[in-house]
Amino acid sequence: MRRTTTLRTGLSALLLLGAWATAGALPASAADTPARSTEAPASSALLSAMQRDLGLTRDEAEARLAAEKTATAVERKARDAAGSAYGGSWYDAGSGRLTVAVARAAHADAVRATGASVQLVRYSARQLDSAKKSIDALSAPAGVGSWHVDPKANRVVVDVVSAHRDDNDVRAFLTRARRAGPVTVRQTPAAPRTFAAGTVGGDPYYTGNVRCSIGFSVHGGFVTAGHCGSPSAAVYGWDRSYVGNFQGSSFPGNDYAWVNVGSGWWTVPVVLGWGTVSDQLVRGSTEAPVGASVCRSGSTTHWHCGTVLAKNETVNYSQGAVHQMTKTSVCAEPGDSGGSFISGDQAQGVTSGGWGNCGSGGETWHQPVNEILNRYGLRLHTA
Repeated sequence: MRRTTTLRTGLSALLLLGAWATAGALPASAADTPARSTEAPASSALLSAMQRDLGLTRDEAEARLAAEKTATAVERKARDAAGSAYGGSWYDAGSGRLTVAVARAAHADAVRATGASVQLVRYSARQLDSAKKSIDALSAPAGVGSWHVDPKANRVVVDVVSAHRDDNDVRAFLTRARRAGPVTVRQTPAAPRTFAAGTVGGDPYYTGNVRCSIGFSVHGGFVTAGHCGSPSAAVYGWDRSYVGNFQGSSFPGNDYAWVNVGSGWWTVPVVLGWGTVSDQLVRGSTEAPVGASVCRSGSTTHWHCGTVLAKNETVNYSQGAVHQMTKTSVCAEPGDSGGSFISGDQAQGVTSGGWGNCGSGGETWHQPVNEILNRYGLRLHTA
């Protein structure tokens, strides 16, 4: 019943871009799956995609992954050292170091002792998160694309679609947003949209007339995007054979779901490389910092890479706002919805939506995978 690919079984990933798909995953525990050490920093598949999309040599790609792994470990210690003065953090690919924003100078030395660079700022992450939460409570017009806390700018950044920047309803929204706290406005060329079009991350699945992509295998099934299907909806694999059903789904508000696997299908800890690159083993779900590299697998556009641009962003789709999303510079297209975002060998999230395409470029959001695991009590299937 299956195609033959390296380390492949039937998991598909969904993308909120027009075609839809689903596949099954096993229930698993909600804990953040720890990273496991490996001899190589990543598979040749991921390294090849990073070389193509980020303009790196193989040695540069390997060095970047090693530096990002160090930055991820430093981030946890630095957050604890900063305490209530923590203002956020980001990875700088140029220096290969993590920078931590600190709202009180008295905490700077303790943060530097963890190995991080320090930038003194006015507002703490708690203050900025509070301002964003107030903006989340507002009703946003279609001309407002998204908003998120930007630790580097020490502001809440609101993205406005360029063609609607002078609309009266957009202006009114921005006036109310500025009352919530420090806000800066940026322009984006297009409004966000969803990318809907064994279970292996990036593989297609179908529900009704929708094609989406599998995100990641979990014990008992797989996780994917919520906009790809409703609870109890039947899911069919790449070969149109029955896989299972949506066991839980949330969209809008969130954009996540999970599908049980049965009927001869099984799960594997693999993200599909589509023959362009080798398939990638999944070894954990440690979250990469802002600025880190990240790659995506989907059933329409296959492998593409970029960087993490922002976290905890609210995305204003036409169907309603979705919260706590991660924005990336990776492109995507319809049918990629639900597909895998991975950094090194660490699962990051499932593709939700974005703007642009893989010909001219664009930006894409993913729903963090650890939130999905925690919500449904699932355990990630790892190698």
